[in-house]
Parts: sequence; structure tokens; C-alpha cells
Amino acid sequence: MSILVCGSVAYDSIMVFHDRFKNHILPEQIHILNVSFLVPDLRREFGGCAGNIAYNLKLLGSDPLIMATVGEDAAPYRARLERLGLRQDHLREVPGTFTAQAFITTDLDDNQITAFHPGAMFHSHLNDVRDARDAKLGIVSPDGRDGMLRHVQGFAAAGVPFVFDPGQALPILAREELLSCLQLASYCTVNDYEARLMSEKTGRSEAELAREVEAFVVTLGAEGSRIHANGEVRTVPAVTPDAIVDPTGCGDAYRAGFLHGLVNGWDVVKAGRLASVMGAIKIAHRGGQNHQPRRDEIAARFADAFGESPW
Repeated sequence: MSILVCGSVAYDSIMVFHDRFKNHILPEQIHILNVSFLVPDLRREFGGCAGNIAYNLKLLGSDPLIMATVGEDAAPYRARLERLGLRQDHLREVPGTFTAQAFITTDLDDNQITAFHPGAMFHSHLNDVRDARDAKLGIVSPDGRDGMLRHVQGFAAAGVPFVFDPGQALPILAREELLSCLQLASYCTVNDYEARLMSEKTGRSEAELAREVEAFVVTLGAEGSRIHANGEVRTVPAVTPDAIVDPTGCGDAYRAGFLHGLVNGWDVVKAGRLASVMGAIKIAHRGGQNHQPRRDEIAARFADAFGESPW
């Protein structure tokens, strides 16, 4: 049963400045800012919401399909997907563009300066979810605005249930667009900040928003998550991680666990528990795609946390 994962595919270039920004940025000179930081440490990670979600779904044994747009520099990412056994049927290369990428500089206080180039992501509307005829479940994660709106309409027209995951795209979606997407979706996933922003933009409470979908999931970081479903609110605790190393991609890992549970017919609470396990495994590793648990190790973590095997 294929899960169609719509969203961004991106490179993350992460640099570490071995000092503190505050020592080099003079407040009284901010109007003529011109600074340069020596960054001896540099690593390039494979990321993007669709890439990260599909990576975690593959770890779980699901059959994800990525639908995304990439640029002419996508060869390294394509090679990685091939090594991982992830199909590229719906990965569209847009001529004359770069793959979306973030350039992140971090200082010794964990402050960050980030520049994001969307590149090919702005052309995500060139894809059509109805081309993925074997998809049984989908997710619309952060991507180009027009692409997200088209994917929502496409899933609805095809009768394929999907998760609406607005994430970082919330600021660029208007009130009526948000409500329309929510009303067409079967599920919605947001973090607690995004839930508040969604409420402010729509003028509706979290409980009112939740009534538009089968399940409305709000992740709460170390406090776990709460799931609105069937008129009830259930709390799923966070799973204790082996270490807290890097939160990048934890939300994507959570969503993969939730999707895997849904496509296998689990109730939303059990799916949320697997989602918590995946988030805990991810946070102990740097980057969004460097954790490599075996399926039996995931099951063992689930059993330790919740007293039963997930499968």
C-alpha cells in the first residue's frame, strides 16, 4: 500500500561558527551590517519534509512515493534515494533551477542565521497527485504554496485520504485556503505553535478546527502529543530518547510513524505512539536522515514504552 509523500526535497548546508554572533554584531552599527564568519565545520545533509518523511517510512517497512520538484543539481540526492530503494517516479526535475536548500550557520550559543533558497520547490504545482494511481494514503507537507493547494484538491478529487501538514507554509496560506485544505483533508498534523497560529489565522479554536477532520494531531515536543478524534482528546506521551542531539527532522519522523500506522489500519492513538517512538529515535542523531534503526529495534522501543509490540 503506497503512501504518496508530497513536499520539499532539499539540501541543508550546516556550518558552525566557533564563537558567538553577539561578539561580532554591533547593535549600534546594525544599519550598515557587513560581517563575515569563519566556519571551519561544514556538513551537508539530505533533507526537506518529503525526503525526511519518506526516509522514515522506508525504515518502518512502508512503500513511500515522493512527489517533489528538484533542480539540475539533484544528482547526489537521486543517488541517495536509489541506494535507499526509494522510488523516484514522481520526482520532477525543473530545468534552470537549483534544488531547494538551506544554509544554516550556528554559533556557540546555538543561535542560528539561516538563508533558504526555495529554487525548484516553487514549481511543485507542476506535479499532479492523480498521476500516482496506486497511492492509498497521502500527505501534503510544506512545499510551494500553489503546489500544496493543487495537491490538496488532487487528493480530494481522487478520493484518497490524506494528512494536511501545513508546517512552515502556514504564514503564506490565507484564512480561506487553510480552512478549505482542512475541510478536504482526513487528518491534520501541526506542532503547538502552529496550532495557535492556525487558530489565530482562522478565528477558530483548536477544538473547532479539529471537528473538520477525523483526527487533529498537535505535537508538544518533550510533552508528547495530543490527538483530537471522535470528539475526544487523547494524550500520547513522548518516548524518552537515548540522547538529545538534534531536533531537526523530528516532526517528519513523527509524521512517518503516524502515516505508517494509518495505512495499516491502526487507530490514531496507536499510530501516535509509533510516531513518538520515531521522534525519539531521530532526536538522538544529527540531521534528518542519519538514524538507521532496524525494524525489530523500533518494535523493541515501542514495547518498552507502551508494553506491547506494534506488529
